[in-house]
Amino acid sequence: MRTNPIIQIDQELCTGCQRCVAICPVDAIEGQKGHPQTVIQERCVACGQCIQICSAYASIFDEDITPREEKMVERGLLPSVKEPLFAAYNRGDALKVKAALANKNLFTMVQCAPAVRVAIAEEFGLPLGSLTPGQMAAALRKIGFARVYDTNFAADVTIMEEGSELIQRVTNGGTLPMFTSCCPAWVKYVEQTYPELIAHLSSCKSPQQMAGVLFKTYGAKVDGVAAEKVFSVSVMPCTCKKFECERPEMDASGYRDVDVVITTRELAQMIKDAGIDFVHLEEEEFDKPLGTYTGAATIFGVTGGVMEAALRTGYELITQEAIPEISINYVRGGEGIRKASVKAGDLTLKVAVVSGLKNAKVIMEQIKAGKADYHFIEVMCCPVGCVSGGGQPKVLLPFDKPESYVSRTTNTYVHDENLQLRKSHDNPDVQKLYDTFLGEPLGHESHHLLHTHYVARK
Repeated sequence: MRTNPIIQIDQELCTGCQRCVAICPVDAIEGQKGHPQTVIQERCVACGQCIQICSAYASIFDEDITPREEKMVERGLLPSVKEPLFAAYNRGDALKVKAALANKNLFTMVQCAPAVRVAIAEEFGLPLGSLTPGQMAAALRKIGFARVYDTNFAADVTIMEEGSELIQRVTNGGTLPMFTSCCPAWVKYVEQTYPELIAHLSSCKSPQQMAGVLFKTYGAKVDGVAAEKVFSVSVMPCTCKKFECERPEMDASGYRDVDVVITTRELAQMIKDAGIDFVHLEEEEFDKPLGTYTGAATIFGVTGGVMEAALRTGYELITQEAIPEISINYVRGGEGIRKASVKAGDLTLKVAVVSGLKNAKVIMEQIKAGKADYHFIEVMCCPVGCVSGGGQPKVLLPFDKPESYVSRTTNTYVHDENLQLRKSHDNPDVQKLYDTFLGEPLGHESHHLLHTHYVARK
């Protein structure tokens, strides 16, 4: 068991309302109603939805509890943080990042997930779902990162690998249906609840981990720095990404591929700590080449987005023709299960999009019973995908939550539609990556760096 678990519940602050119990997708929270609840770490998938829904917090009138300053140290928070301390919380890692930025012997590289740019502005009083990639890139430079890259670049790479893997499985009789592997909470759920179905997971690492290994190999060469000097940070909407980066398998670069993960909320805290006026920042671009991305990459942040991105590229790889309609609306939507058949030349792909782990159980039982006739299944743990992740800004008023989900999702698709390139295989810097470094999708080098294996945890 971890000595410092990612998801925790403060026993002094928990009122036992059990809202966290109701929302937990894997029944990992236990306790009597009206009494402090406990996270069962062996079951927890670190999705952080309990953090999002928790409303019990430390009051200034609570005189007989541990002082706020001590709690902040326990949680790994920056001393400058002013926000309330809620009972359910995630381990903080901003202090590690701040220390790395102050270390002149390190070359710091940072990546930002697609869902962060449609949420972080909420921490600075801007409307729900505001799209601010330019301000985010500028803020990261002001904080002191040597290179401001983007997880979206690696999302485009993921589609090249995952799309090729799907085609290979369909045409060569591989294990079907193939599951997406971008969501670490979903992957952990399969490992511990359905280990007999691990072979159905794509062997592709998530975009975060692909970016991490590319930073310390390809990126180090581009910048002419030694790989051991690269300190790799990722900013994620997801608390489980902290678990993912610490998996022992994630060291294909020869080092820890991603050194530290911070959440959207933690990045906002770092921006405030640095005294940066986020709202009035001039927009800046992400650094190239590992910051170039397409619309297909940015929709990874919403449920159905990975599926849509894969279909945009898969269709053209299979048919060698342009896809008739880039926006594939029938795989988009909210929580639940959506099914579709996609005609690509002579091949008809049967696909499903699952949002929410409680819905995933239905599909998994169908597969075990041999009643699931699918080729490809996308699963996201959180309600409407990464935009509703456990590390996103906390929406305190329940009636604001649906609006926040809709606004973040809508602006994700707006970002996609406004980009000149909207298909992963059209990304020129991804093409260059394969031409000069990786070779081809599923090739020797890409398999070594960009693919992984999973472990039964039952």
